[in-house]
Amino acid sequence: MDRIQENQKKAVNLCELYADDSEDVTEQKEQRGLDAQFLLRSTTEDIEKYSIHLRKLLLEGEGECLIELGVPINSNSKNPKLGIPEDDFQKAVDAHQKILEKIPAIGTQVVRRKQAGNLVTEVWLIRDPPEEKDFIEARVAVVGNVDAGKSTLLGVLTHSALDDGRGAARTKLFRHKHEFESGRTSSVGNDILGFDVHGNVVNKPDPHNHNLDWIQIGSDCAKLVTFIDLAGHEKYLKTTIFGMTGHMPDYTMLMIGANMGIIGTTKEHLSLALSLHVPVYLVVTKIDMCPANILEETMKNITRLVRSAKKLPILVRNMDDVVHAAVNFPSKKVCPIFQVSNVDGTNLPLLRQFLNVVPLRRSLNENDPAHFQIDDIYWVDGVGTIASGTLLSGTIRLNDILLLGPTSNGDFQPIPIKSIHRKRMPVGIVKCGQSASFALKKVPKKDVRKGMVLVDPKIKPVASMLFDAEILVLHHPTTIKPNYQAMLHIGSVRQTATLVSMGKEVLRTGDRDKVQFKFIRQPEYIRPGTKMVFREGRTKAVGTVLSVVPQESLAQQRAKQKEGRNKHYGKKTNGPKPPNGKPKVEKQLESLSIDKIAEV
Repeated sequence: MDRIQENQKKAVNLCELYADDSEDVTEQKEQRGLDAQFLLRSTTEDIEKYSIHLRKLLLEGEGECLIELGVPINSNSKNPKLGIPEDDFQKAVDAHQKILEKIPAIGTQVVRRKQAGNLVTEVWLIRDPPEEKDFIEARVAVVGNVDAGKSTLLGVLTHSALDDGRGAARTKLFRHKHEFESGRTSSVGNDILGFDVHGNVVNKPDPHNHNLDWIQIGSDCAKLVTFIDLAGHEKYLKTTIFGMTGHMPDYTMLMIGANMGIIGTTKEHLSLALSLHVPVYLVVTKIDMCPANILEETMKNITRLVRSAKKLPILVRNMDDVVHAAVNFPSKKVCPIFQVSNVDGTNLPLLRQFLNVVPLRRSLNENDPAHFQIDDIYWVDGVGTIASGTLLSGTIRLNDILLLGPTSNGDFQPIPIKSIHRKRMPVGIVKCGQSASFALKKVPKKDVRKGMVLVDPKIKPVASMLFDAEILVLHHPTTIKPNYQAMLHIGSVRQTATLVSMGKEVLRTGDRDKVQFKFIRQPEYIRPGTKMVFREGRTKAVGTVLSVVPQESLAQQRAKQKEGRNKHYGKKTNGPKPPNGKPKVEKQLESLSIDKIAEV
């Protein structure tokens, strides 16, 4: 009997053991990823997993992503098997297209890669179906030393016509008479390059006047790259810093002339981009006119410069390099380098494809209250004041009521949004991360300035004169002490501020410290965590806003004064005092005798 009971216990224990194993197996099945050849099997479970994975990537990439067919997804193995047999690859592509139709999304093949044996993989660009009056927007700041060929390259890219070697392409972008005469950009220029859902350029300049129809490009494109053309000359450094801080670029294109090398403001522009944490890629121009030995020397210096910035240089020679650079670029650990010629057109298709496939990695705050920073103001006859800028968080729709400010007193006034334009195209909504222009009804142009904001009333914004920041001094000839004044750039805010207090007695080049600044002219609306740059002569420093000391608005000050006056009037007094300081009643009492007082 005892033996039977023991056998039964053993059986129960064995059942429990196997039951646990089966549960572990099901858990492992649920956790396991997709292998390289899951598209050939196309099971319902695998298709569902892949669809979820693609939707997640499209959401993170704001409507676009890169995917490689034939590569395992979420695989736990250390050496996963790559590739699909070349003979069966078309079957995998057909299965992939069916999945994309269900999502829905549109896929375009970018490049095919050969793996070991007869196996291949393919990189595909996946995009959401195009919507009318909506497109993916990326902003690229174009910096570099004077005469590096910035405006010429943008003229060639946006107008799809090569340069004549004498600067004909750049004249299509200039806005001022003195720019045509000197050939140098002095203002912040905006140029656009549109790609359709398959990655083809949609820019079609007018054959007569070479102008671009921005509305047509905006309606035809699925992705729009805005180039912020900045000045290279040192005397326009103020404008260049404002373009880097106020226009909120996603990427920086640093341009270097192959024949001149790293000179002038090149290192300064690179350090500015690195301090603002904007990913940088390099474009070496004029390789058609540069001797081989000088080009080699320039490339050595560039490699040394990139490595000193703790980045890995990647020289882009083919489409495979483009994909590799684009996938790793947002991590800020790599620095792609393109060698181009605006006259011969060498490697320009690679640069265009890089701009087409490079993913966006912005932190989206669409559910937060709206916060729009103004970086430019215009006056249009018949419309009124126009404010343009970038939406940092939230969503703005037509007829929304936002607070415009701060004024010189620190106040914010409610303003209705009556019309919205994106790249000169009327739209009904602006999402986080996009740039736009708003018509401000019944607001004089003189009452709006760069650095003001349009915010949701839920934020309850408060302007401030004082704020704390952590700064790093990049260069200063001597020492910085309290009461030192410098021009501060915080987002689109530009104003001189005084250094009120600091932790150390003096600050020198390379020092880091927590300090307090005070604006000298008027209060501004700034948010903690914003990157800042300050400069004064040859002094340059960068930092981050830590905290803000809110300032009372004029309305609050008046309310306090009124409250103080009411308290004063509320006190009971014994009437006005006579000239000798004694009340009237006391005088009369003194004049009366004791008897009369008793009678009274």
